Amino acid sequence: MTRPKKRFSQLVEEIDRTPWGPAEQALVAEAVSLAQEIGDEQLEYQARMRQTASANMNGATDVMLNSFAWCLARHDADPGRFPADLEYGGADLMWQFKWMASSLRSSPAFSQEQIAAVLDDMEAHYRAADLGLSGVLTARFEDAWDAGRIDDAEALRVQLEATPRDEHSHCDACGRSQFAGFFAETDRDADAIRLVEEMIEGGFSCGEEPEHALSRVLVPYLRSGRGDEAKTAHLRSYRLAKDNPDNLRIVANNIVFTAITGNEARALSLVERHIGWLAHDGLNVDAHFAALAAFAVALDRVAATGHGETPVRGADAAALVAFFGAHDGPWSASDLAAAAWATAERLAAEFDSRDGTDGHARALERMRALGTETYDVPIRSDAFVPQTATLDPTDADGWYERAMQLAQYGDEQGTLAALPHALEVADPEKRAQLLSMRLGILVALERAEEAWPLLPERIAALRAAGKPEQADLEERLGLATFGLATAEDAAALDRELAGADALPAWSRGDLALSRASLHLRGDDADADADAALNLAEQAARAFAEAEDARLSNTTTLVATSALLHKGDAEAASALLDRLLSQDDLSTGHRAHALETRARIRGGGGAFTEGAADADEVCRLLASLGATRALGSAHLLAGALWEDAGEPEKAVARFRVLARVAAQEGADATGADFRLARAMLAAGDAEEAAELFGTVLEREEKAEVEPASRAATAMLLARSLATAGEFGQAVGAYGYAADLFGQGEEFADQASAMSEQAKILARFDENDDALALLESAAEIVRRAPDAVGVVADVLHNLGQAYGGRGDERAFALFDEVAALATEHEADWLRADVTDSRGRALAQLGRIDESVAAALTAADAFATIGDLGSAGGSELFAARVLVANERGSDAVAVYRSAIEHGAEFPQLRQVAALELGDVLEGLGRHGEAAEVRALVES
Repeated sequence: MTRPKKRFSQLVEEIDRTPWGPAEQALVAEAVSLAQEIGDEQLEYQARMRQTASANMNGATDVMLNSFAWCLARHDADPGRFPADLEYGGADLMWQFKWMASSLRSSPAFSQEQIAAVLDDMEAHYRAADLGLSGVLTARFEDAWDAGRIDDAEALRVQLEATPRDEHSHCDACGRSQFAGFFAETDRDADAIRLVEEMIEGGFSCGEEPEHALSRVLVPYLRSGRGDEAKTAHLRSYRLAKDNPDNLRIVANNIVFTAITGNEARALSLVERHIGWLAHDGLNVDAHFAALAAFAVALDRVAATGHGETPVRGADAAALVAFFGAHDGPWSASDLAAAAWATAERLAAEFDSRDGTDGHARALERMRALGTETYDVPIRSDAFVPQTATLDPTDADGWYERAMQLAQYGDEQGTLAALPHALEVADPEKRAQLLSMRLGILVALERAEEAWPLLPERIAALRAAGKPEQADLEERLGLATFGLATAEDAAALDRELAGADALPAWSRGDLALSRASLHLRGDDADADADAALNLAEQAARAFAEAEDARLSNTTTLVATSALLHKGDAEAASALLDRLLSQDDLSTGHRAHALETRARIRGGGGAFTEGAADADEVCRLLASLGATRALGSAHLLAGALWEDAGEPEKAVARFRVLARVAAQEGADATGADFRLARAMLAAGDAEEAAELFGTVLEREEKAEVEPASRAATAMLLARSLATAGEFGQAVGAYGYAADLFGQGEEFADQASAMSEQAKILARFDENDDALALLESAAEIVRRAPDAVGVVADVLHNLGQAYGGRGDERAFALFDEVAALATEHEADWLRADVTDSRGRALAQLGRIDESVAAALTAADAFATIGDLGSAGGSELFAARVLVANERGSDAVAVYRSAIEHGAEFPQLRQVAALELGDVLEGLGRHGEAAEVRALVES
């Protein structure tokens, strides 16, 4: 067993290398407890110094205040044993002092006198330790600003800027962020933006930066007419802040941004996602105030769009009663907005009473005014479920009609939900139809045990409706006419069909249709489909005789299924076209037919036409009030628009899918994955990155298998790279590679490592990039069937070797070329030949290099890639010029210009360089002629 002091040392080492968060907090708590158990106050001091910093970063204000007070008392009593700076790389005791006044100010439970005493004590400690007073001035500035003493704050800001920086000054990130927030609040938008852009351009960061700074300039960007920059700042700020409850203020700023930029659905989604954070830190009341005001603005805007009755998920949690009061049932957006404003006003009054100012009241006024501003900055990650064109029915007959339409479409769950209201209808024939629907759905859902007790009620309804023959038939057959598919049921149906001539036409049709449906569940596709078609024809004749248009149309849909069952999509499509041309087709049947035709068209490659059909299904379902079915219809429409190469349209459909899934408790993770993928394809990389991150978090919590999580991490990495977040992209690709490795998906693992290496090489981290590629090459050889990935990884490694003048490149190029030849990959063969030419140039083998590049150019041209052909020629020409063979380069440049006719940048560069070469050769007229091409 490890000795206690050795274990303590291990804990401290682990704490110092663990990122802020729950795991690190647990380690710190263990260290404090162990030090107390050992009875060594110096060890406890080491642990508590870390605990103060940990609590500050994780929003545990009570822990932070207690820990700091304990440490300060020990330090004041014996500075030798308890030094202010433990020199472990974390904040020292005097730095931690800066957090104390701010923390006390964040709760009206602490008096102004207590806050002033802490500030005075801080200054006394700084002077006693002969430290610079920048940190003290910073704390006093924050105090004046937070209290609403703006003139005092401005004077302190000016004094602070004139004070020399020292080791207790705010860092470059935090200092700029703080002043940017002050400038934004005092209507100096340009100054706020300037400071934040300095921070971003300088690469400055800290614990909650740059996400806090970015959130502070969202409104200044909007007011300056810079909506695109505001959107980018929002997406980055929120992505960095969304996982730490201590970032409640940052998230609040982002929620307000979404509310006033026309993204009310996203605002509601963020409120729902973060409303529980109110209960995270009981002493950070100022953050509660900011968040409540932000929530109120957002929910007011949600209500203004017509969605005030939308339930706000999570708002009814027991922990939030202290903020909103008791409430019966879920909170609507409108009701919760009013409650949030009321609580924010109460907190503002408490703060202002404590501070002797009207600072918080003015903040609320500004927030209410901000809530009336409107900017158009669309973000497409969230959407409201479309409002249905019809309200819920007001009587049983209305519910009967809805149930019928939903059943005809095939919405089993929606029909079941409507049936209890519809069954209040008095007409026995309608009741018989409704009971038939319920029985059929229960059997289809494999809940026959629930169906059997309902059968007598159905039979009684038939007799009351004057259909004794049908009642007798169903008494004999049980659930056979409702889809029960045992061998005995099939045999019973066959017996009844054989002697059905004496039955009424409607009953004959019902028997034939029931038996046809059972055939479609058989194992012999062709034989069963043919039998089903024959029976469907019998049913159609019988229902026509009975003059039942509804069941005639149902029979046509069964016949369509039979045709599809035997693989005759063309005949099925023709049958659907005829059905859809009928005037007597109900909305439910029309939606069903359109959805089937959409799938047929999609399967046949007619994606645009199929997507149009699916869109019409969505419209029809909305008109029926079929909210439950809207999700699957939008899924189909989105998938077809994706396949049609229209990711923008896919995004719009998947947004609705995601919202329906979240609202109905369906597969929200799968819906968000599809939405994020479509966003990435549509060029919305920043939004895609945020959403892929959310999907990955859910998959982690659900312990989804590694390979599946890896696929999400891979797309997250691609999104981050496309958005220019290369540092995070490298980490995401690395995580994807680890997960693929756990799942033994070696080709994908190597691909992720290769992408990671490309980014590292881009930033001249060439040694790390090469090491990754070498590892990837070893791994990918374990997946020889993944020829494309094998060729790509080996090619990348060869290029990396070639760039260093390493002869090992050529064996890899040979291997890739052999794969290209074997698999008739002409473009790859041309590309690896180009790479060979570049590697030869690096080794000074000029003639071989030029020959390889020109061979590659010819190969590219042969397969029609004139841009790549011109690129290879441009490289060859440059090699010749660099080796004082300008005259030889002229013809190569001219060929590059010719191949670049449709590629303006290539043509311009080649023409300019050729002009310089000709000028150097004394061929001035030709030079002028070539340069004129640039202007043409």
